[in-house]
Amino acid sequence: MFSDVIENQDFPGSLEDKFAVERSLYNRIMKTAVWVIGIPAWLFGVADRGVAAFFDHSVTTSEVSQLLFVSIIFVSWLLLKPEETASVSNLRALRNHNVFSSISQPQEKAKSKTQRRMQELSDQFITSQEHTLPFPYYCQIYHLLNLKHLEDIHSFSLGNLKIVEVSEFQATQEGGKLKFKTLLDSPMNILRLWRDATVEVELTLHNPYTVELRIPAYAGKEVSVIFNAMPIDESSHKLYIDMYSDLGWPKPLLRFVFHMAAILTLLEDLPYLRKLAERNIQHLINKQRVSRHNSMQLFNRFIDLYGGSEAAMLQPQAQGV
Repeated sequence: MFSDVIENQDFPGSLEDKFAVERSLYNRIMKTAVWVIGIPAWLFGVADRGVAAFFDHSVTTSEVSQLLFVSIIFVSWLLLKPEETASVSNLRALRNHNVFSSISQPQEKAKSKTQRRMQELSDQFITSQEHTLPFPYYCQIYHLLNLKHLEDIHSFSLGNLKIVEVSEFQATQEGGKLKFKTLLDSPMNILRLWRDATVEVELTLHNPYTVELRIPAYAGKEVSVIFNAMPIDESSHKLYIDMYSDLGWPKPLLRFVFHMAAILTLLEDLPYLRKLAERNIQHLINKQRVSRHNSMQLFNRFIDLYGGSEAAMLQPQAQGV
């Protein structure tokens, strides 16, 4: 789990504070890229010294010393891997932030359902990230539940992915579930390596803080990403990203690919989140102003259940599904 923390939580704050996340992410990408490129370079060095030492029918002390030296440097390079710590699950994040300290019956059900879902996915866990972002919590929820951002904000990382149609919406007591078809219209899109050109994606609002994205892959396998947005104060929040998959690829490879993909998409998100933060938040969450387009059904469901106040955010409004 990468942890990118901004020390100064005051908002709006200076431009220096607002762009600290980008600098941290760019530094992470640079460090990880250099480390990955170094692995085959040092492997080549070990192989070259090994061939020189043992395959020319004469082993010399100098050649063995060189092989040992290069091997030690290679192992040291592996140990210099950019920092990763143990995963912090969405459920642990909920507990740490005392989200359910004043439990209502609907919230208890939401907690149980989320816990069951996390347990279902535990064997498929790949990696996680944690970020502290200087934007209101509502900006992140709006962003996660707005389908159009997949086309507009992530046009580069998703290779101009298109949303073909919203095929199904199902309301639940704590949130809702939206199914929509996506199209990779370019034959050169790298995402075609692990999914069909057209698949039905599922987006679920489990509770006011937890959103899950499920993406079908080949041969009945899938990738699941669980986002947990935890408000810190009126102007900042923590974002936990947990990634799961039953793809048959080596886990170290999946871990690297998923980490880099999450960092890239977050970099694309930041300018958009910044623009949302500059708007009047009450306008952003005003039910009368939110689009009624079917791509916004989950966000409208969020507004219906949790309203626009901090108190309402923690206690679902008393209304039926």
